[in-house]
Amino acid sequence: MGISLQQLLIVLVIVALIFGTKRLRNIGSDLGKSVRDFKDAMGREEDTKDTESPSGEPKNLGAERGTTVEGEVSQSEESGKR
Repeated sequence: MGISLQQLLIVLVIVALIFGTKRLRNIGSDLGKSVRDFKDAMGREEDTKDTESPSGEPKNLGAERGTTVEGEVSQSEESGKR
C-alpha cells in the first residue's frame, strides 16, 4: 500500500529534472536554516520563561537592585504625587 523504493526514485528523478539540482540544493539549505533558526528561537523563549513570575508576568529585576525599569514609577515618586 505504501510507496516502494522504485516509485520513490522515479519521483525524485522527475523532480530533479523539473527543478534542477542547484535549485533543490538551495531549497534544502534554506529549509535547514529555517529549522536551525526555529530551534534557536525556541531556546531563547525558554530562557525568557526563566525570568518570568509564575503568573506569566516578567519579574521586576530592577526592583531587586534598587533601580526602576523604564516606564515604571518608583515608590518615592508615587508618594510625592499624593
